[in-house]
Amino acid sequence: MTSTPPGALTIELITAATGRAELASAVTPPSGAVTLPSALPVAELATAAIGAASLAAASLAHARSVGRAPEPGELAPVVLDGPRITAAYRSEQVFTWSGAKPDAWAPASGFFETADGWVRTHGNYPHHGAALRRMLGLGDDAGRDEIAAALRTSTAAQGEDRAAAEGAIVGKVRTESEWRTHPHALAARTLPLVRRDVWEAAASPLAAAPLPDSTPPRPLSGVRVVDLTRVIAGPVATRTLALFGADVLRIDSPRLPEIDWQFLDTGQGKRSVLLDLSNPASRSALDTLLAHADVLVTGYRPGAVARFGLDPTTARARWPHLITATVDAWGPGPWEQRRGFDSIVQAVSGIAALHGTDAAPGALPAQALDHTAGYLLAAAVMNALETRHLSGAASHVAVSLARVAQSLLDAPRPPASEAPPVTPDESWRDRTVQIPLAGGGSVRCAAPAPVWNGAPLESAPLLPYGAAEPAW
Repeated sequence: MTSTPPGALTIELITAATGRAELASAVTPPSGAVTLPSALPVAELATAAIGAASLAAASLAHARSVGRAPEPGELAPVVLDGPRITAAYRSEQVFTWSGAKPDAWAPASGFFETADGWVRTHGNYPHHGAALRRMLGLGDDAGRDEIAAALRTSTAAQGEDRAAAEGAIVGKVRTESEWRTHPHALAARTLPLVRRDVWEAAASPLAAAPLPDSTPPRPLSGVRVVDLTRVIAGPVATRTLALFGADVLRIDSPRLPEIDWQFLDTGQGKRSVLLDLSNPASRSALDTLLAHADVLVTGYRPGAVARFGLDPTTARARWPHLITATVDAWGPGPWEQRRGFDSIVQAVSGIAALHGTDAAPGALPAQALDHTAGYLLAAAVMNALETRHLSGAASHVAVSLARVAQSLLDAPRPPASEAPPVTPDESWRDRTVQIPLAGGGSVRCAAPAPVWNGAPLESAPLLPYGAAEPAW
């Protein structure tokens, strides 16, 4: 029996996350169907991203046990469960809270016609919805019909640019060919899928010290992670780190609370703290946490964290032992400072047009850019921890949704003969776990998809939002 060679997209993702192309052959075809129907290789994208996180964890565990990186063939094959991959990527489609499904999209979010085409908006967070209504001159209680009427009075490009200037989130629906010549697409194409900056080992004892516990029960046991992320991509990354054993402390502002069901969907294994970083006492508490942390993960626009001195350059100067990791919508380029989400990147990059009809644009079957970026970032963080463990050198790693979209669009596409059957495999809907909540009730969410020691990771508790103390 011969093994199936990895595809080009799998090789790209594994290499980007771990720096070692030869590890790609360890990710075998998943057991069971990955049901993410698309003209683009979304199933391979998902398998490769979760495979990358699983491989990076195994490689780190090997380095902690024997004091060196694994040689080719020393890591066991990574065999993922296809329905678990599907459920993980389509998590909002299986999530229930005490039996009820969440309303995933607010009235201010979605596709709207303009004077010359279509735009996609994002207003799930109240402050983003309010910004869109202000931009359009509408009242706070304006509904979808009023938003639609206002957007029809200008062109798609005008709406996109005006939103960027006024703090709202609007993306023009473009074709693939239109996006390929766009200045930001040209900038994204020059970037690596995972951006990585390895620093020289610092004089700090923390920088040179290997991770504790040479034979840990889980790859990230003893690792401390400060998590300043929200929505999907960043929280997926830090949830993955928590499931592999890290102590993850998520920090949110009390002035911008997270959407409740969204926090629960990605919160397994994390403790949650509310800190207002404009308050000196809260900022001091965060600084103390970072002085004794291993990793800082941020998921906000670059300027949003830089004003608090949490950008990679400033963090490196203050805490040279600290691995920093960022995920954002656009990455370096003309749109670097713009707000963005998975749905907006799909719209502007041609993905929405590719999945649409003559009547309206469409979308991928999941928020695949977000989930992929999250698993890739988690893999890159574990690779950076391995590097620091072996050499003392900390790193900065970064992933952007726009660059993930570029890899998906550039990858070889599945032939039309591999279109999903009329009755697709629905077994992924059973790949869920029920987790009780401390205050009563329970949630049902996607079961963990990464693997460790030949089996899928076990689920972890869901702790109350904002209830933890800012301490290790």
